[in-house]
Amino acid sequence: MAKVVAVCISEKKGVRKHAVDEIAIRFGEGVAGDAHGDDPKRRVSLLGDESVGKLRGILPELAAGDFAENILTEGLTLYELPIGTHLRIGDTELEVTQIGKECHQGCEIRRLTGDCVMPREGIFGEVIREGVIRPGDEIEVVS
Repeated sequence: MAKVVAVCISEKKGVRKHAVDEIAIRFGEGVAGDAHGDDPKRRVSLLGDESVGKLRGILPELAAGDFAENILTEGLTLYELPIGTHLRIGDTELEVTQIGKECHQGCEIRRLTGDCVMPREGIFGEVIREGVIRPGDEIEVVS
């Protein structure tokens, strides 16, 4: 079963996100209170804990939000999902709009480890159904 490990926000760009108890997902905004929802194709970011694990051998203290992901997942190979896939997470629904991204200059993780998994293995989604997402919520691929 795929599930949410952690949910994260950052109030400004250019810093690591921090874990919170829940996130509210909103149309046209993405994650309420998060500074990164201004790109319609990248309203909500997701990354698998399995992807983060690839760099924990180099940097064991990596935590949820360190790759600027809003949702840290477990049990689903996110980057293998086709664009257009719908994910039901808790009472919300997201549509996968982008896989990977161009890494911005000065990425702290890349500086520390020599690598960053977000540009290859992170995915982004648009809000289809608003709601709240919490750690432990089940993730279901619906289409």
